[in-house]
Amino acid sequence: MRAWCWMLLWTLCTLASTAQAQEAELVVNQRKVVSLRATLKGETPRERVQAAEAALAAALAVPVPADRVERQALAGETPAVRLRVNDVVVLHLVPEDLAGPQAGNLLDAAGTDAERRLRVAVAELREARDPRHWARGLAVSVLATVVAVVLLKALAALRRRLLRRAARRLSDVSSPGTGLPWWRVPGEHALALLRGVAGLASWVVALVVLDLWASTVLRQFAPTRAWGERASDWLLTQALALARSALSAVPGLLTAGLIFLVAQGVLRVARGVLERVEQGEFTLAGLDADTAGPTRRLVALVVWLFALAMAYPYLPGASTEAFKGVTVLAGLMVSLGASGVVGQVMAGLSLMYSRALRAGEYVRIGEVEGTVTHLGVFSTRLHTGLGEEVSLPNAVVFGQPIRNFSRLVEDGQFVLHTAVTIGYATPWRQVHAMLLEAARRTPGVLQTPAPYVVQTALSDFYVEYRLCAQGSRAAPRLRAQALSQLHAHIQDVFNENGVQIMSPHYRSDPASPQVVPAGPWFAPEAGPLPPPP
Repeated sequence: MRAWCWMLLWTLCTLASTAQAQEAELVVNQRKVVSLRATLKGETPRERVQAAEAALAAALAVPVPADRVERQALAGETPAVRLRVNDVVVLHLVPEDLAGPQAGNLLDAAGTDAERRLRVAVAELREARDPRHWARGLAVSVLATVVAVVLLKALAALRRRLLRRAARRLSDVSSPGTGLPWWRVPGEHALALLRGVAGLASWVVALVVLDLWASTVLRQFAPTRAWGERASDWLLTQALALARSALSAVPGLLTAGLIFLVAQGVLRVARGVLERVEQGEFTLAGLDADTAGPTRRLVALVVWLFALAMAYPYLPGASTEAFKGVTVLAGLMVSLGASGVVGQVMAGLSLMYSRALRAGEYVRIGEVEGTVTHLGVFSTRLHTGLGEEVSLPNAVVFGQPIRNFSRLVEDGQFVLHTAVTIGYATPWRQVHAMLLEAARRTPGVLQTPAPYVVQTALSDFYVEYRLCAQGSRAAPRLRAQALSQLHAHIQDVFNENGVQIMSPHYRSDPASPQVVPAGPWFAPEAGPLPPPP
């Protein structure tokens, strides 16, 4: 294993040294003069660059009135171009230093370009040793700094002034009695939008000012002049590239916009038809008022997904690797994290299309009982009638039995039922009459259809009686309150008639009846007990 590691390390070092030997750049005063690729007279490109740097230092060490940079073409079996500075040979440029099949034909042009760059670099090296140029550069830099600071402060003041004026205009337009502005946006939201736009514009202008300042200051000094030129060229290049990209993206954006407009038109037609179905104006095959709403949502989702898939190739940057990587990452995140969301959506659609619930119905789901106020894609909301709203995830609702108290009765009503267990010693006809009397006394309990009592179990020691009635949602009391009043009247009627509400588990009868004695519980408006049927 160690031998393999050493072999791999040796291979990497060999490749690195080979790559280094293939090309080396001669850089003078932060400027690239020429790239050398050929091994000449046993010297690698790197060694040739080091020799050129030493020769250039020697040439500039001699004081002369003016530096001379000369180019000389050498003929022979191997053509070359010689560059000299102050009669000192700096380097030789051969066709092997140039890349491409026509290197020999391009040698003279490459020599001319190298001569021009070397002349500029040599002049900057001489300038860097002149104190007068440094003094002039410092003066220009201070002046440029003062101008930049003044411009930035003026920009900030102009931004504040424009925002204050816009705030006054918006307060006048959206004041009470004048209504909203023509763009239908409240004043505070419009002001926030203007602040964002003004901030973005001011940052762009400030960036341009800072770039101009930096490039101006860097250009004043010979050692940093190349950086200043690259800074200004970079901003201009980026601006031009952005403009070209924006212009090239216009046809694709127009095509994508046309696709989205067609999708919007199709969706508008489908929405109009499904809304008429939901309002009951007419019916379609397999659709009614209950399923038209979820169908409208599904149609909108399918239409927009289809439009996005059609417009995707025309979006700017859709074919770039970065855009593809982002879409793949987004798809992976959605596939890993949206399983629960998809389950909720499927459960909600199943509830809607199965017609198990409707808004306004009184239901019991698990331990929660109340009126359905909203049946959404992700959750179902119930009002319990006790001052609370319960939101149940659709996956939870779909996995539990649903008891609907409104489905089998007429519209606007719900079922009320309660159970009591009475011992066998009490006549069942009397129990029936007392439960019906309690139902008659309870507000919100409908008398048509008439309440009725069923015996649901004959247990070992008692009989289970269940009172079934109907209540109206239009009643002033909610179902929970109506059921509470019904329980209170059942206790009153049973106490009036001396019947104890108890599930007996005993060895012998008690010495005295287990009833509430006469007292303040007695209701004066209670009438006589009706005769048994």
